[in-house]
Order: sequence, then structure tokens, then C-alpha cells
Amino acid sequence: MQEATLCLLLQEGNPGVLLLGKKKRGFGKGKIVGFGGKIEHGETSAMAAVRELEEETGLRVREDELHQLARLTFLFPARPEWNHLVAVYVTTIWHGDLTESHEITPAWFRLDAIPFEEMWDDAYYWMPYVLNGKRIQATFTFNDDNESVDRYVIEPWTGKTDTVRKSGPSTSGV
Repeated sequence: MQEATLCLLLQEGNPGVLLLGKKKRGFGKGKIVGFGGKIEHGETSAMAAVRELEEETGLRVREDELHQLARLTFLFPARPEWNHLVAVYVTTIWHGDLTESHEITPAWFRLDAIPFEEMWDDAYYWMPYVLNGKRIQATFTFNDDNESVDRYVIEPWTGKTDTVRKSGPSTSGV
């Protein structure tokens, strides 16, 4: 199970907007996604979220400006090497100038016009909870096409946020 992180930038207001990006390469190429990636050795998920956001957008956040609202498990029975455990963070505070990277083209989307049809299928189910400030844990199992969700479970999450440095590759799966 690969451990990863996802960071969502939310600009509150009327209307509220969310920063997402179109992947130009790698896992999820062509999809609209949040910002994140693998947790490197010695990083917490929050540290990885900070690093990935800056690499992908040029924007900087501090760990104490992030709010972990979800732990998502993604299972791909037809491609188990794609299985991920993802820590999802939301912030309304960032610094710097937004720039496109070699990996992603960022764009702002109104909260009432999020392009779910261009995203991973799971986003439609969990993202509204997170954008409404709900803490959740969820598991998504994908069909053999590795695109559509076969089944899912979403429940409230009362767990502790990740503060322990990752010491090495995860073998437990959770």
C-alpha cells in the first residue's frame, strides 16, 4: 500500500473556489486532481503535502496551516500496485505566486462547478464532505477498468492526524 498525500486549497467567499489541476503526466494523467503525491522517507504526510504543493504549484503553506480532514484508502483489485492510503488536507492560507509545473496545470473552480466528470470517480463521493469541513475515513474499491468505483464506505473519522514521521515503506496497509 503506497502512502500519499493530497492538499486542497479553498478560497472561501461567495462563490467559494477550489484550486485543482490537470495532470500532464504520471499517475492520473489527463485527470483533474488535487495536489499531492508520495510520502518520502522521513516525512510526515503534512510535510509531504507542503512539499508536493510547492513543487506542483509554486505555492507555499506551513504545516500548521493545514487541516487533515480525511484518510482515504483506494483499492484497485485489477492493479494492486496502484493501491493507496491518502491523507487529505485542506487549507485556506497560502503564500506565493501560482505557477504551472511540468506535472500539472492549476486552475480555480467554483465550488458549484467542480468538474467531477474529469476527475477520478471517487472524488464525487468524498470531496463534498471534505469541502464542508467534515472529517471522514473512506475506502474505495475500483472496478476492473481501474476507472469506476465498484463500492465504497464513508464514515466519520475521529482519528488522530498524522504527526509521526514515516520510517520506511508501509507493509501493514493501514
